[in-house]
Amino acid sequence: MRCSLTVALLGPDGQRRNHCPSCLHSRHTVDQAEGGVSECQARMAPLSIAVSRSGEWGIVHRCTRCHELALHAVCGDDNQLILMRLAVRPLAEPPFPLEVFGDL
Repeated sequence: MRCSLTVALLGPDGQRRNHCPSCLHSRHTVDQAEGGVSECQARMAPLSIAVSRSGEWGIVHRCTRCHELALHAVCGDDNQLILMRLAVRPLAEPPFPLEVFGDL
């Protein structure tokens, strides 16, 4: 993990944990396209937050080496400040200038 925190394999809900609760970084261990073990093993950086149709929240990770995307479930003890930063990033840093709205 990025912050070097020793992370337990199980989250507070008993589910297998696949990212650090402090920095939210992960390791690329699963090949999302083929479903098997990934040979990449690079760091997965948190990119965004997503909500599934069932209402469950997830962290979108991108591999820093091969750029593969993965979705990992949010755990109850994840860093809430970083989760909020990921959630508001599209509003805080839009891909277009906000001045356009002044002309509408």
